[in-house]
Amino acid sequence: MKKIIFALLFASSFIATAQEEEKKLTISGSVDTYFQTYLSAPDNAAPSYGTAFASKSGFALGMGNIIASYEGENAGAVLDLVVGPKGAGATFNSDIVDGIVNQAYIYWNVSDKTTLTFGRWNTFLGYEVISPAANFNYSTSYLFSSGPFSHMGLKADFTLSDDVSLMLAVTNPWDTNDTSMTGEYAFGAQLGLYGQYFNLYYDNGSNGGLGFEFDYTGGFDVTDTFFLGINAAYNDNDGSGFYGAALYPQLATSDSFSLGLRAEAYGFHGDGDDLASVFATTLTGSYTIDNLIIKPEIRLDSWSNYDGSFGNFIDSDGAATDKLSSFAIAAIYSF
Repeated sequence: MKKIIFALLFASSFIATAQEEEKKLTISGSVDTYFQTYLSAPDNAAPSYGTAFASKSGFALGMGNIIASYEGENAGAVLDLVVGPKGAGATFNSDIVDGIVNQAYIYWNVSDKTTLTFGRWNTFLGYEVISPAANFNYSTSYLFSSGPFSHMGLKADFTLSDDVSLMLAVTNPWDTNDTSMTGEYAFGAQLGLYGQYFNLYYDNGSNGGLGFEFDYTGGFDVTDTFFLGINAAYNDNDGSGFYGAALYPQLATSDSFSLGLRAEAYGFHGDGDDLASVFATTLTGSYTIDNLIIKPEIRLDSWSNYDGSFGNFIDSDGAATDKLSSFAIAAIYSF
C-alpha cells in the first residue's frame, strides 16, 4: 500500500510540474484577408497609395503569423513567424526560408524594474503596428509606412514608476534586420509619461538610413466610449525628410461595434518650394464576433503638388491624378 501511495504521489507531482511547465509556453497569432475595390479608378489598374500593405484590388491575403513565447523564471524568448504579402513587405523579404521571421528575441528580467531584450523586435516608433489585429484601421498611414518596421539590436526597458518608463536601444541601421555590414549603428530612446510616448531615433543617414526622427504617440480617453489617439513625427536626413500628424478618434457604439476615423496630414521637406504633401481620411468600422473582427473601410487620399513620384494614382479614364478613393472590407481572426 505504501508503494502504491508513493507512486500516486510521484505521478501527481510529475503531472503538476508538467502543467506548470506547459503554462510557460504560449502560442498566439492572427490571420487576415480582405477585398478592396477602387471607387475612383479601375480595379485592373491596381493603383498604389504609397503606403505599406493592403494595396491590392479584388480579393487578397494580408498575412498569417504565429507567435511562440516561452517565459522562464527570469528570462524568456519570443519567435514570431509570418507568411503572406504583408509579412514579406514588413521584413523586405530578407529572411524567407519557408517562412519569414518578423520578430525573434530573447529577454532577461534583470530586476522587477529592468528588462533587457536582444534580437529583432518590432519598432517602438509610431501609433500603428504590423499586425492588423492591433490596429483600428485596416490600411496603414503614411507615417507608419515611412518609419522603421523592426529593429535588430539590444534594448533596455526601465520602469521608473507606475506612470513613467524609459527605453534605450542600440541597433543596426534602419530596417537592417540581419547584420550591419558597414560598422554603423542606430540609437533609439522612448520616454513614457502617463500613457504618452516620446520617441527618438538616430542613424547617420548613409546607406539608405533614416537619419533623425522624433515621434510622439499617445491618446486620451475622452469618455468611457470615446478615445482620441494621436501620432506626430518629424524626420530629417541631411536637410530633407518627412513630417506629419494623424488623429484617431474612435467611438464604441456597443460592446461589439466601434467606428473610427484616421485623419492624416503628411508631407516632405527639403530643398525647393512646394514639395508634395497629402491629406488622407480613412473611416473604419470594427465589428467583433468572438475572436473574429470584420472591418469595412472607406479611404480618401488627396495630394497637393503631386508629381507622380510617390504613389501611382489614376482616374476612371486612366489619366494620372492626385486623388484616390477606395472601399475595403477585411476579416481578421486572432488566436
